[in-house]
Amino acid sequence: MASLMETLMDILEQENMEYKALLDLSMKKTRIIVSNDIVQLSAITEEEQKQVDRINALDKKRVVAMQDIANVMNMDVQTLKLGKLIEMLAARPAEQRRLTEVKDALHETTQHMARINAQNKELIENALELVEFDLNLVRGLKAAPETAEYNRGAISAGNLMGVPSGRFDAKQ
Repeated sequence: MASLMETLMDILEQENMEYKALLDLSMKKTRIIVSNDIVQLSAITEEEQKQVDRINALDKKRVVAMQDIANVMNMDVQTLKLGKLIEMLAARPAEQRRLTEVKDALHETTQHMARINAQNKELIENALELVEFDLNLVRGLKAAPETAEYNRGAISAGNLMGVPSGRFDAKQ
């Protein structure tokens, strides 16, 4: 049982380190989004995916470790949570403290990760709204109605509202 707990705590510590690396990438991503560098955004997204793959591999190891602990303790793995494990380690305060610290550190890292991801999501949505606004503005200029201006031959000049004609107005 002690070796299983040691394995679980090691996996959780590794997961925390991987999440911190992912957090660093997410903070870099924030700066890249603000600077509007699509090439770097693509590259950092690929790095993030590799980091997520490493986290997923560790997560699978954690699930197996929890299943092993549940089997040894004759418990249902679905109801066995870290909080319950911490309570059960009351007789072994050193392990209890380490597991508590690892759980709290992982929780703090994932909460920070969630905040950064929410911020990045909002930045990306704002950037997309700005692009959409610009596209609508360009489309609107092309679809602007003609003015009621006529040339000397009483023929419509064909000028569009709001679109500069490219000529200098010397009267002003």
